[in-house]
Amino acid sequence: MRVLVTGFEPFGGDDVNESWEAVRELAARWHGPHELVPARLPVTFAGARDALGSALEEHAPDVVVCTGLAAGTDAVRLERVALNVADARIPDNAGEQPVDAPVVPGGPVAYLSTLPLKATLAALRAADVPAVVSNTAGTYVCNATFYALAHRLAGRDGVRAGFVHVPRADVVPVEQAARALALVVGTAVEHAAGRLAEPALAAGAEH
Repeated sequence: MRVLVTGFEPFGGDDVNESWEAVRELAARWHGPHELVPARLPVTFAGARDALGSALEEHAPDVVVCTGLAAGTDAVRLERVALNVADARIPDNAGEQPVDAPVVPGGPVAYLSTLPLKATLAALRAADVPAVVSNTAGTYVCNATFYALAHRLAGRDGVRAGFVHVPRADVVPVEQAARALALVVGTAVEHAAGRLAEPALAAGAEH
């Protein structure tokens, strides 16, 4: 199988983006039987969508794991839902700041991840990686990228795709985040190959 894993360039005045650092670390350590393709996306609404689309066309992956930085969180976040809304608190790296705009005009309100979230959560917890299933990827470039990914792959039942947020490196070190991504990828590959089923594992939120 071929796996596409993406991270983002720095934004908001930061010198690094932990999502890309984790993807780079994952790629450097990768020794699995499947091909892993890393790609860095710009933190722009239009640029991330276009760069991701080009990578999908070029590599035709069987599994896609997009990653982003969630500053302020203390766990790896397995995103469940992509919303068709862009509402930017700060401008993106191109200076664009959409407010209450659709990611894809006329598209569905939301898409669900096709990654095996519960099996992945179980694998991360077994490896002592702090992890949760998250029901919002925000309304910035991460969510827009997640939505664009899901919209582009809608109807392609053979492709597993979704989004993962990683914390800052002072909370979850880059090496641990890369190990978490390896588990995300490995679990998705096993699920795509029909060798792993989703467990009935409660991971909802009360608010």
